[in-house]
Amino acid sequence: MGSWRRTHTCGELRLENVGETVTLNGWVQNYRDYGGLVFIDLRDRYGKTQIVFDSAIDPAMHELARSLRSEFVVSATGKVKDRGEAKNPKLATGDIEIKATSLTLLNKSEPPPFEIGTEDEPASEEIRLRYRFLDLRRPKMQRIIMLRHQIVTAMREYLNSQRFCEIETPILGRSTPEGARDFLVPSRMHPGSWYALPQSPQLLKQILMVAGYDRYYQLARCFRDEDLRSNRQPEFTQLDIEMAFVEAEDVMNTIEGLTCHVVEKVVGREVKRPFVHIDYDDAMEKYAVDRPDLRFGLEIVDITELGHQTEFSVFKNAPCVRAINAKGAAEKFSRKNLDDITAFVMEQGAKGLAWMKVEADKLQSPISKFFSDSQQTTLRQKLNAEPGDLLFFVADKREATHGPLNALRNKLGKDLELYDPNELHFSWVVKFPMFEWNEEDKRYYAAHHPFTSPLDEDWDLMEKTPDKARAKAYDLVLNGEECGGGTIRLHQFERQMKIFELIGLDKEEQEKRFGFFLEALKFGAPPHGGIAFGIDRWVMKLAGVESIRETMAFPKTQRGQDLMMGAPSEVDTKQLRELGFDTVPVKKGSS
Repeated sequence: MGSWRRTHTCGELRLENVGETVTLNGWVQNYRDYGGLVFIDLRDRYGKTQIVFDSAIDPAMHELARSLRSEFVVSATGKVKDRGEAKNPKLATGDIEIKATSLTLLNKSEPPPFEIGTEDEPASEEIRLRYRFLDLRRPKMQRIIMLRHQIVTAMREYLNSQRFCEIETPILGRSTPEGARDFLVPSRMHPGSWYALPQSPQLLKQILMVAGYDRYYQLARCFRDEDLRSNRQPEFTQLDIEMAFVEAEDVMNTIEGLTCHVVEKVVGREVKRPFVHIDYDDAMEKYAVDRPDLRFGLEIVDITELGHQTEFSVFKNAPCVRAINAKGAAEKFSRKNLDDITAFVMEQGAKGLAWMKVEADKLQSPISKFFSDSQQTTLRQKLNAEPGDLLFFVADKREATHGPLNALRNKLGKDLELYDPNELHFSWVVKFPMFEWNEEDKRYYAAHHPFTSPLDEDWDLMEKTPDKARAKAYDLVLNGEECGGGTIRLHQFERQMKIFELIGLDKEEQEKRFGFFLEALKFGAPPHGGIAFGIDRWVMKLAGVESIRETMAFPKTQRGQDLMMGAPSEVDTKQLRELGFDTVPVKKGSS
């Protein structure tokens, strides 16, 4: 009883273990039958080890080994042997093998729907999610899940060393809409009342500051009922941090220390400090996005004034004309390449894409004839254009140029190999707008959330020009992806009320939504601020994958379904009636 229990993992043994008698447990990766000898690669999450079953040692064991198939669960005992000239340098355990003396079949497996041991994606995402218990057994997925574990362990390690306290907040709370739709849970004990799953612990972590826990963090589960894409899920995890008696610089310095610790601890690389700071307005002007990838240049230049002076009607009549100079790229783009990149930019929402190749004495392009010699000279100067450069232009309303230009810039950076894809470039985007005007509702909305403080010097703008006010907000950006965002909060009751009024919440609505929070602010709330990191995005970037679904053990599809469990699902009529629902939703396919 228990003789099959392992003494080592399948990734542990080395030459120094030669001669030892060991027992390994795991799954059969593959098997090779050479008559008197059967070879298998036994795999667990630590690695693989080759095991040899010899009919001369034990015919019954050898016969059992011949029956093994992929993903059978076995235990094998034997002596560690030096593989000599048959070493496998691709395997961490490739210097040794196990000469088996006994074999125990712990469980059989049906033929899996895809190969488990491959490094390539073995099947469609739909199949992989349907059989997630097998997908998670793949070495690639196990590395990602372990990387996630290492990241959150390093985060906890650093924050604990900086006097932070980990405090859990409730999953069942009240609905305080913060942008996305809430997931609602009916209360059986209070018919007609509902809990809401938290979009974030925002108000509760601020209340913890009022309560005197000046350095808080939590690996918080968050829920948002919104449309999904590759980097969104209806439920996700964020590292939630709040600090009292701080300003923005204090929060950002702490986070830089955390970031450097995590990257060095987990991937063994140094990160340069201090991180670059860029104002939101500059980011939008130079890069057309509030999370620019700063590993390369390709800054965007506004040439609207010059465009209006030309005879090219598209530029002459456009509200905004902006350009990118791809230095030295003219010879790298054929006419077909230019047609392809034009189609790409139009897929991003542009009405079209104009281009010019810079030659020694002229600008070569179908539109260059609309530019006078002096206008061509001015254009060269504005774009710092030299022979061999390739100029791209997008014309439209200013806001409409952002998406296409950002996509074009990122594509050029990648296609022209302007950066090291393994580089980790962290930066801060700061001084975001405080408010956004909604023309349909004729009112302001908080650009971040309504608990954000404006810059001290912008309080005077609140009465007449709140749209010009800037927030004490800061986003952490890694290689063009927002990995965290935070603000300094409003800690004074009167100022919080003022912001609520500016976004159209009357006193009755304030009390209904946020009464408990406003009451807390009356009892000595300290200055405070914080930040939240998307753990899934951090893992995605450090693991080098394209979707956060690859970073979660049990993700949902883009339609919010769990294909393995079959969720969401129907529930029993009895359950619904216990919750006070007299009518039962119509089943799928019913009329």
